[in-house]
Amino acid sequence: MIEKVNPKHPDKIADRIAGAIVDIAYKNCDNPKVAVEVLIGHGVCHVIIESTVNFKYKDIKEAIARIAGKVKKDIVIVRQDKYLSKNQEETIRCGDNGIFKGVPLTLEQKQLSKIARKIYSKYPYDGKYILDDTKLIICQSNASKNELENLYPNAIINPLGDWTGGFNVDTGATNRKLGSDMAGSVTGGGLHGKDLSKADVSVNIYAFLKAQVEQRPIELSCAIGDEVVDGKLYSEIVNIARKYIDSIGGFEKFAEWGLF
Repeated sequence: MIEKVNPKHPDKIADRIAGAIVDIAYKNCDNPKVAVEVLIGHGVCHVIIESTVNFKYKDIKEAIARIAGKVKKDIVIVRQDKYLSKNQEETIRCGDNGIFKGVPLTLEQKQLSKIARKIYSKYPYDGKYILDDTKLIICQSNASKNELENLYPNAIINPLGDWTGGFNVDTGATNRKLGSDMAGSVTGGGLHGKDLSKADVSVNIYAFLKAQVEQRPIELSCAIGDEVVDGKLYSEIVNIARKYIDSIGGFEKFAEWGLF
């Protein structure tokens, strides 16, 4: 059983804005420290940024407008806590405490991801999709129900009828759709709105990728300040995650669909 939401879901809009801000941080600094939280809905986008980077409000506003359109922008930028900054001064160390796991994707999970992406390619509007064994549920806004029924004759499609969706119907917040982003690899840490020093990003990506290669569950834990995780230098794990993020086009692109 798996659920996927597409990049226009309100929660994914929030993730994408957070990812775009992290992309800006990396354009300004090779190894920035940044954490972003976004809450968007009903014409207002609230953003809180903790960072070592000197952001320009103009850049943040442009990213929000590009992704979310015309909304009122409430932006708060503060310096990262001095003790957290000190942790990274001499070398790249684990930037958080946490438990992490990677789990091989199932055929069901891969199948729904393909279905979600195919529908979104034709209907780039708010949508949510569920596959439970042979039971397929498609909730797609601004779409032709007849056309979707022809493509997926055995699916349950928009059971309450046509709808418009978006963040003027439902609010969105960062890291609220981790089940959609991580499948069985969900842990306590969120993937989005954080730089690569954060274990929530790098260790989660590392564990997920390792699980797909070895086709077995990977379970890891680490503490803030650790220099070695899973027998590897933490800097090496960060580099693995960086290559993955670069390969898909950055943090904003990563936020669109998550890890699969």
